Amino acid sequence: MATSPAVRDQSAAYSLLDLIQGAVITQAISVAAKLGIADVLGDGPLPAEEIAKRVGTDPEATRRLLRTLSGYAVFAVRPDGRFELTPMAEALRDDAPDSMRGIAMLLGHSLLWEDWGHLLESVRTGEANMPKLRGMGAYEFLMANPEYAGVFFQGMRSMSDPETDPVLAAYDFSQFRTIVDVVGGRGALLAGILSRAPRSHGVLYDSESSTADAPQVFEAAGVGERVTIKNGTFFDKLPAGADAYVLKHILHDFQEPECLTVLKNVREAMASDGKVLVIEYVLNGNNERHIGNIIDLWLLLLLGARERTLPEYTELFAKAGLKVVGAVPTTSPVSIIEAVPA
Repeated sequence: MATSPAVRDQSAAYSLLDLIQGAVITQAISVAAKLGIADVLGDGPLPAEEIAKRVGTDPEATRRLLRTLSGYAVFAVRPDGRFELTPMAEALRDDAPDSMRGIAMLLGHSLLWEDWGHLLESVRTGEANMPKLRGMGAYEFLMANPEYAGVFFQGMRSMSDPETDPVLAAYDFSQFRTIVDVVGGRGALLAGILSRAPRSHGVLYDSESSTADAPQVFEAAGVGERVTIKNGTFFDKLPAGADAYVLKHILHDFQEPECLTVLKNVREAMASDGKVLVIEYVLNGNNERHIGNIIDLWLLLLLGARERTLPEYTELFAKAGLKVVGAVPTTSPVSIIEAVPA
């Protein structure tokens, strides 16, 4: 009697297929974010026809989009066919405390997709590909394309802002008299720090254009009287004499020579008993999944820069005359690296 052939286990292949199709899911989420579907569903479940009417889309295509995303727990479909928010869909709302709408819109942008289409070249050469593709560096390209820059920086903000509360919960900033936030943008992190450190004074240091909205941020947080705003760049002399210098997602944007310039400027400016607090993704050095590994490829592609492990940061700091004394994990993907004068 003939026996049936053994059924080959294809689970690994289909798991890989699911990852390969991740770009499709990214685009679908981005479309939902651009249309504001999560905001439309904020008041309760709706049928696809009503959602389409409110956002100006084809009803059947809208149903198919939401059906697909419901399979990934981004939105859900009720037994009566109406669609509703899920916890992940809540994070697509524009007014959500930890909104991811900005990064969803960025990752679906055609210019970013074009950048990622050249990852092979960066892997082959170990160099950023954006200067070759665009004829200019990443920052120059953003300044020359203000519409895309707005989407880009909003996307970065939607990744960065949710890290603030975990950072504040993990570290006691009240031990410092004066805290300088180096290239701190509009000052959201510094405002949070000063709210938790009522006796500390803050200095926000960044370009004039980047700090334009900072006074309103500080006033809203009730810390305006304890903040000084000073303007400059990474590579200028920093405000001197403070006992804490905070650098959040700064070093990962640069190659080693520029990182050393920034760190040496901090070393020169800081008080003798001061600390440098670097807030970054710290790679674990193994094959576990970590958002920092994805950002690392992004940095390679756009800037030729990189994320680092703690030993790599320790070596980098030592070259700038600083000694790493600890790394404080947070409940977010970032850690707080502490360093003192060597």
